[in-house]
Amino acid sequence: MAQAPDTTRAADTGVSSAGSQQTGQSGGQSGGQSGRSTEDRAAGRSVTGAASTQSGKGDGKQRDTFAVDELAIVMSHFDTGTIEWIKEFPRGSRKAPKLLIRTDVGTYLLKRRARGKDDPYKVAFCHELQLYLAAKQFPLPHLIGTKADNNSMLQWRGATYELFEYIKGTNYDSSLDATHDSGKTLSLFHKLLKEFNSEYEPAVGSYHGSRHVSMALDTAPKTLMKTTTSADANEDRINQLCQFVQSTYNAAGMRVEEAGLTEWPAQIVHADWHPGNMLFRGSRVVAVIDYDAARIQQRILDVANGALQFSILGGGEDPTQWPDYLDESRYKRFLRGVDSVPGQVLTKAELRIVPWLMIEALIAESVIPIANTGSFARMEGIPFLSMVERKVRWMQEHAERLSAVLEE
Repeated sequence: MAQAPDTTRAADTGVSSAGSQQTGQSGGQSGGQSGRSTEDRAAGRSVTGAASTQSGKGDGKQRDTFAVDELAIVMSHFDTGTIEWIKEFPRGSRKAPKLLIRTDVGTYLLKRRARGKDDPYKVAFCHELQLYLAAKQFPLPHLIGTKADNNSMLQWRGATYELFEYIKGTNYDSSLDATHDSGKTLSLFHKLLKEFNSEYEPAVGSYHGSRHVSMALDTAPKTLMKTTTSADANEDRINQLCQFVQSTYNAAGMRVEEAGLTEWPAQIVHADWHPGNMLFRGSRVVAVIDYDAARIQQRILDVANGALQFSILGGGEDPTQWPDYLDESRYKRFLRGVDSVPGQVLTKAELRIVPWLMIEALIAESVIPIANTGSFARMEGIPFLSMVERKVRWMQEHAERLSAVLEE
């Protein structure tokens, strides 16, 4: 049996092991966010399914690629057999090129980390987490160590490289069974990491009560006034919409605080649990990817964000056509999946704040890119925020029912 790669020298050597962002092996990855702080990144995830379009797709910007000599030198550090073919793997951030590599031994995914995503201490933490989970048989693509010293990361000429086993899988099919298994897998993730202690300092911060979200809410009106082309988007409408979103975000956060969240136990959570970070075979999760956002939080923040991700309904690139409501069947099945793992039953106190955390998560994801650019992916900011307003009002109106869903 192959020895697990080493992460012990991650932060203090030139060619080292370190932690990684799992890339979108066959299943896709949320858009690159290399210029954002850890709290900022945790605050804005891929609720709508449109986040992948923020990574360069369709914006006329070219993806970074590997040079021929670079590829030859990097692959010479790994004992992967004779290469049979190489294909580009255009998923996730355009600043982090990826290649699918088939050899006579197996199939691998090679990634060069984007600048700004290669801090050795953060990378070390991510790899340590992934190796711990792999040893516990959690479903994820395994890291491949270098042949000389079994390091889980290679640094060459100032760039950071990672090699993963390639796991073939399909995208989330929106079925209730796949939704249940996604919730169950998240709960297993939490259970396995309950006693996990890292020698590296994990990130903190989240979409709940985020100062980055508050700052974005303050600047969004000015950005929208400069960028909007909507005929009906006057200054009064922009101010009214942004004031509603801001007051709702603050009120939801107060509800959560009044429930005592900060006094509940915290642990390592994934902080980016959405369908694009999972690979499936049928209705079963066969791999969870992208561990860059992992951090210390109360587990219910992970659960609430996952419940939103797996139940929200979109509808193409015209957000005015998106429905107000969530898919309550998927919402219920996701939470039942979380509840199905022994020792991981959600408490009534946790369930009571799920709707309010979902409101915070939806607003956090939406407002940060809109405050920066006036749009969300390729969708104009005013129609998108108006859609958020409708969905938030629906969640407020149905919060009691959403909180009691597991009692039915």
